[in-house]
Amino acid sequence: MQESNSWEHYDHGADIGVRGIGDTKASAFEQAALALTAVVTDLNDVEPATQIEVDCEGADDELVFVDWLNTLIYEMATRKMLFSRFEVRLRENGLSGHLWGESVDVVRHHPAVEVKGATLTTLSVTQNENRQWVAQTVVDV
Repeated sequence: MQESNSWEHYDHGADIGVRGIGDTKASAFEQAALALTAVVTDLNDVEPATQIEVDCEGADDELVFVDWLNTLIYEMATRKMLFSRFEVRLRENGLSGHLWGESVDVVRHHPAVEVKGATLTTLSVTQNENRQWVAQTVVDV
């Protein structure tokens, strides 16, 4: 089966929606992480040079997804890094993940905004009519 993973942004007032679409739930989470980075900078400008491990928890798929995005936002802010490659391994009520990225270089990355957090607005993790997983929510910028 050919993979058809993708990501996109959608407008939501002053904030922005991030959506990941994947053949698996994990792929949808990974694609949404790419969408999150793309809110800040051009993904093509971020080298996946350094690997970070993360662990996320939640009572259901949606809350695990929000924790995943908020963990990425936390790692970007505290490490002063941007990430361009992601790997997710889902488990019951959580996930283990790897992030690959590099330190922010303001001249090269031209960060557009600072993402403050993932919200519960339009939050969903579902399969669409094509049996692809879609993970989405609005992030506060």
